[in-house]
Amino acid sequence: MRSKVVVGLLMVLVAVFFISSVATAQGSAKLLCVSKTELKGEETVASCMAKGERFAIVDPYGLVRILSPEEVELTKAFNPKAFQTRAFGMKYVKTAPALAPLAVPKEAN
Repeated sequence: MRSKVVVGLLMVLVAVFFISSVATAQGSAKLLCVSKTELKGEETVASCMAKGERFAIVDPYGLVRILSPEEVELTKAFNPKAFQTRAFGMKYVKTAPALAPLAVPKEAN
């Protein structure tokens, strides 16, 4: 009986560590300009997208996902703060800010 409790506690502890590592890794993803690699925060992401620039999300592991126009529109709907940040090109990945966290609306009563 005691071994089952210990195994259960260990599984819960591993799950908590896994969830916390995933949550911190997602928080450090960056939105970077693909078509203008020399950007260094002179403009916002929204103004660059209005000019037709292409952006990608780069996660902490270096995996890149280039955003299609449909993905941009859906992301704007769910997280508009992500496009209000300063725009950085791929060359300045180290100085680019992390993506803004998802703004979750409060439930209406």
